[in-house]
Amino acid sequence: MPTRPSVPAWLVSLAIVSGAAIAAPPPTITLQNGNVINAPILKETSESVWVDLGASVLELARREIATIDRPASDEAESTTGAAPDGLLRTTTDLPERDPESLAQIFGDAVIKVSTPSGLGSGFIVHPDGYALTNAHVVQGETKIRVTVWQQEDEDFAKRVIEDVEILAVNHHVDLALIKITEPDGKPFKTVFVHGSDTLAAGQDVFAIGNPLGLERTLSRGVISTTQRAFEGMTYIQTDTQINPGNSGGPLFNLRGEVVGVTNMGIPMGEGLNFAIPASSIRQFILNRDAFAYDKDNPNSGHMYTPAPTRSHLGRAPILRDSDESEG
Repeated sequence: MPTRPSVPAWLVSLAIVSGAAIAAPPPTITLQNGNVINAPILKETSESVWVDLGASVLELARREIATIDRPASDEAESTTGAAPDGLLRTTTDLPERDPESLAQIFGDAVIKVSTPSGLGSGFIVHPDGYALTNAHVVQGETKIRVTVWQQEDEDFAKRVIEDVEILAVNHHVDLALIKITEPDGKPFKTVFVHGSDTLAAGQDVFAIGNPLGLERTLSRGVISTTQRAFEGMTYIQTDTQINPGNSGGPLFNLRGEVVGVTNMGIPMGEGLNFAIPASSIRQFILNRDAFAYDKDNPNSGHMYTPAPTRSHLGRAPILRDSDESEG
């Protein structure tokens, strides 16, 4: 298992600085050949992982790695990020990782939303239990259950929570804010929401959700375009598989940030799926008081009736014949 011949000077400097600063237990990296490395991770991308061996820096290709066991104090777990609106967390400190590792880190924050008429997905954005899903998942419903998962050893433990409240709904954007209450009062795991709009076609993304009730399904793909317009809204188009039951779930980038909320696909269309961009999430949360849910009037809001057509108003005077009455 030779080291790579050339190591960037900035990476060596980072190893020297970080070696004395890291106090938490390092991750355990198990390679495909059975060898195990216990060393701090300096940088990660979807292709490689760089680890600090003290005297040198070792670059490992992702294909050489079987598993990465990360301690609870790993940077993605301990980073709090900024929450300018009081609910959403954003950060710029997350490294790129493979979807498998990111699912282990952020999978606890993905939920299943069940109603008498169907089910969808969602994700928790605040430790107190604030979560996002699609408006059409909870539309017209008052009895909602949420299923959460918690990482335990090699598997996830599943729990169903009945105490769910709808806080805000915007049907035009197709977003809903709900609040789930943990019976034992423990904080929930949360996700980071992408804090900018720097997305590009071809960028790798992946979704976690419950398509057709198949819980915790991960699908991956790329962003096809960031500017697809439907009925006055802009969506992210992706070839990531989105099916009924994925609605309301997160679309992640390879840093583990939520870049969109999966909400629809085109029937009989191959790889034509769409997500509400993070910019709409941020605006919805920032203005959530304007979309506060009224349980006594769940259809509250304005309905704009269409204007009457010309035939209802009669012919315009300028178009009438001289002998035509005005009746």
